[in-house]
Amino acid sequence: MITCEFDRRRFLKWTGASLFATLATELSLESLASAASNSPLPLSTPILVIVTLYGGNDGLNTVVPFTDPTYHSARSNIALSSSQLFPITSTLALNSSMPQINALYGQNKVAIVQGVSYPNPSLSHFSSMAIWQSASLDSAVSSGWIGRWLDLQPHNALNAIGVGSTLPPLLVGNKNVASMVDVGGILTPWGPAVSQIPSLGQPSSSDGILESAAATSITDLYTAAQALGPLVPRTPTGSALGQQLSLVSTLINADVPTRVWEANVSSFDTHVGEQADQNALLAEVDSAVGSFMTSISAGSRANDVTVLVYSEFGRRVMSNAGLGTDHGTSAPVFLIGNAVKGGLYGDQPSLRSLDENGNLQVTTDFRDVYGGLLENVLHAPVRDVIPSWSTSLSVL
Repeated sequence: MITCEFDRRRFLKWTGASLFATLATELSLESLASAASNSPLPLSTPILVIVTLYGGNDGLNTVVPFTDPTYHSARSNIALSSSQLFPITSTLALNSSMPQINALYGQNKVAIVQGVSYPNPSLSHFSSMAIWQSASLDSAVSSGWIGRWLDLQPHNALNAIGVGSTLPPLLVGNKNVASMVDVGGILTPWGPAVSQIPSLGQPSSSDGILESAAATSITDLYTAAQALGPLVPRTPTGSALGQQLSLVSTLINADVPTRVWEANVSSFDTHVGEQADQNALLAEVDSAVGSFMTSISAGSRANDVTVLVYSEFGRRVMSNAGLGTDHGTSAPVFLIGNAVKGGLYGDQPSLRSLDENGNLQVTTDFRDVYGGLLENVLHAPVRDVIPSWSTSLSVL
């Protein structure tokens, strides 16, 4: 048998910081179940579930201004017909691929915030998503808005959890990062050296900043892994987002002490053949969110959970020759939950009074949406998380 002596500096040099960071933030279902048993989240503690739609969801074919003749003339090759709509007002309708969200809207459990973006919106996926996830227009800001909220909390590996294998930027703070859990079960390290890895989490007075952070991450991983007990891993079924939100609802109902969860789905970049593709994607989101809300509403935390559904930008008013739409600006954001005061918020952007690039105007700044969630769900002053910003939109 080959043996070797470990220290953190060798380990970091051997693995590389990025690989180590990925390994160190993964949790097992067993550790989450144990945490729920040993330190359950107190009832009536607000919980935020963030659902990210990567690719730029077309807001105009999601919340549809179906009586506006410009909607039909500008996108005659992709406009939804009356049979594809659930009217919610005399002028607006939901895409009929969203029957469960439409039903929740009818129960006043869905707030639709209209015209959401930020000043001078970027049409780049990368830049715009960076702005949404950092809550900053300054490209030099490298931390996420939930990550900065984490920085304000007493350190706990379970404060915020993303579902999947890739840590999204919004969960990265200046001092702390969220943990990750995979829908497939245990993700703790394995191999011949695994028994020696926990010892790397022991603090040392000789540690630099990186070594100290690495030690904390290792300790977090194994604390959480031991903290999450006998929650039986399930074979994932259904859509990718459905699997993620099913796991989240299970863990929330099991009283895992986590305040923020993140799930996501991609492929909303509908330049070609939009109607069929977007309708299928919206149906996936609707089914996943609907099933999630059914599960949560049947448990003891029916009034504790708020779901945020957003994308990095909307699409252009005018469709293209490929039966799709190109990158646009503002779009609706959904807030869903039993405690949400349902209805429409903000102003629907005019299809005739466009910006200088021919895109929809911005009528609601996304930081106001975040501000309301910070104040009413996460109980944090807006300025402490989004410097220089103080206004908020409350829908709770």
